[in-house]
Amino acid sequence: MKLLLHICCGPCACYPVKVLREREIDFDCYFFNPNIHPYMEWQRRLKAAKEFAEQTNVTLITDEHYMLRNFLLKAMQAESAGGSRCAFCYSWRLSEAARYAKENGYDTFSSTLFYSIYQNHELMKKIAEYFAKKEGVEFYYEDFRKGWQEGIDESIERGLYRQPYCGCIFSEEERYSKEIRKRRRKENKAKKCARLEAEMRGNIEN
Repeated sequence: MKLLLHICCGPCACYPVKVLREREIDFDCYFFNPNIHPYMEWQRRLKAAKEFAEQTNVTLITDEHYMLRNFLLKAMQAESAGGSRCAFCYSWRLSEAARYAKENGYDTFSSTLFYSIYQNHELMKKIAEYFAKKEGVEFYYEDFRKGWQEGIDESIERGLYRQPYCGCIFSEEERYSKEIRKRRRKENKAKKCARLEAEMRGNIEN
């Protein structure tokens, strides 16, 4: 079996690569992440991916086209149509990984997206399975989240650049905006109060 492993960055590849090697799976890594912005952040993550590949002696294929305008346009179109920009982001990267795997003789593909504890795991799985079927290539599923801390420790030991937010310009705003954090705290508090009130009503009725 020959596997194409889509990687988001150097640190997120640490644990998945270890697992694949322990299982003696033949694989190459593939960097395709048009979601990462701004430009210098994209450069840092690309550089870290290359450093990791060199340190671990893995083959790394890179798509080095910076696609800010395409990503922003498509992400906003997805939200305007009532969809999710994150679902669009997963779809673009996973569909490209499936397409590249099929066109270049790989039997299966996977992604280090399944290492992150912050992503919508089940949604990504459904999307990957959809594009696997569409492209006629297998999807190798693995829940890499169990190695979250181990991957962090290894990336620190290797001196790899560790990013402070998901990747897109929207997630950067959400990471640093005091206004957004304040609004979310308020929304979470309101949800918690509503949940407690519902529980209290249920106890009284029972």
